Amino acid sequence: MCPYRLVLEHVTSRWGVLVLIELLDRPYRFSELRRAIERVGRISEKMLTQTLQTLERDGLVHRDAKPVIPPRVDYSLTDLGREAAEQVRALALWTQQRIPDVERSRRAYDEARTQSAQAS
Repeated sequence: MCPYRLVLEHVTSRWGVLVLIELLDRPYRFSELRRAIERVGRISEKMLTQTLQTLERDGLVHRDAKPVIPPRVDYSLTDLGREAAEQVRALALWTQQRIPDVERSRRAYDEARTQSAQAS
């Protein structure tokens, strides 16, 4: 897979979008981030870990592990990650604002298909 498409897939994945948008507000500890994301959908620890590792590898998320007891790990956006997150958030807001139009289009499409099938 070409690098462009792979990064786009990471940024626009179900969990990638939510992680990026949440981290726009502030840095989070792992458990805080998981709770914040679970307002939208249930995510396993394994999936959140994989998503954070992928975004970290792409240079979008910074992982700051502090050598204290108990261990403390904070996640934040890099400059590159903030730029990507702002773009993703803009798309998410646009989707939220325009969903009534999308739903109208879907109904019109479905009705036209039903009428076409009945006419056949």
